[in-house]
Amino acid sequence: MKAEWKGFLTSAGAELGDDGRVLSFGNPEREYKVALTGNVFADLSHYSLVAVHGEDARDFLQGQFSNDLRRIDKGHSLLNAYCSPKGRMLANFRVFHHGDSFYLHMPSSMVEATVKRLRMFVLRSRVTIEDTVDTFISIGLSGPGAEDELARATGLTPPGEIDGVIQNDHQLIIRVPGIHPRFQLYAGFDAACKTWNALNVDCAPVGAGAWNLLEIQAGLPTILPETVEAFVPQMVNLQLVDGVSFKKGCYPGQEVVARMQYLGKLKRRMYLALVRADEPPRAGLDLFDAQGDEQSVGKVVDSEPHPDGGYALLAVVQIASAEQGDVRLGDKDGPALEYQSLPYPFPVAESA
Repeated sequence: MKAEWKGFLTSAGAELGDDGRVLSFGNPEREYKVALTGNVFADLSHYSLVAVHGEDARDFLQGQFSNDLRRIDKGHSLLNAYCSPKGRMLANFRVFHHGDSFYLHMPSSMVEATVKRLRMFVLRSRVTIEDTVDTFISIGLSGPGAEDELARATGLTPPGEIDGVIQNDHQLIIRVPGIHPRFQLYAGFDAACKTWNALNVDCAPVGAGAWNLLEIQAGLPTILPETVEAFVPQMVNLQLVDGVSFKKGCYPGQEVVARMQYLGKLKRRMYLALVRADEPPRAGLDLFDAQGDEQSVGKVVDSEPHPDGGYALLAVVQIASAEQGDVRLGDKDGPALEYQSLPYPFPVAESA
């Protein structure tokens, strides 16, 4: 995080963790609650941007990621996965194009390993890959009135379609999935400060956890260090949020992903659930069938406190165990998962 932006956030009332992550603006419980119903905005400095540029950038990324980079342009972004040769996800992120570069928006904890692996495959391609953590300041906005608030704050008309992008020389706005209209803004320091102050009139600032709760409620998975290589894309529903192309051609793990889609039987998928646990369910924590043996039937993808009590979580679970309805957190006697409705349909044929 830029020192000047850190100073700005502190003066605006942000309480920062040791890693620079915005914990809250003084009342985290209220922030989680208002995030689900009201107009809120958040600093997204706990995410980073990886820039990929050069003459061969598009072709290089096309051969690495799960989605079709030919669809990404000035007005359109896409979710993507980076997989191992076995089809297991090493990372996932949103990719957009600005200026002469492609940008990968991902958790800061995933940047070092992702950049290192991508550089291994550059070979003779005319491509440069670098962490651009201080290039842009990123702000998230969500709420029933988010479109009007963002237009008033930036002077730009926000994109009307999910994954849509609108940009000029000073700022870029992406519409992302959410239970309410939701956007990610990227801008330089001066423009970000101006936008933040304008949003602060009728919207409530919230910490990183409240924004992550919105990601969970939107059914959007985030691969973290604890879950690297734990899932293939279909297990975390990535094909249901336009994160996978089955027509683009080769990339690492493509044969495995395609075979599961067309020839295989999907035995695990991602669910949204509430769990009444005493401790935060950490990413990668195993799940168990209360009526089964001691073998894990799934893993936690991510979780955050829920304002109604307990924790909201995304979890990959064996479909057969989930349909029986008695999946437990941590061990067979742990708290039960209470399933919630995802904001997108899951085709019955895929779980048959």
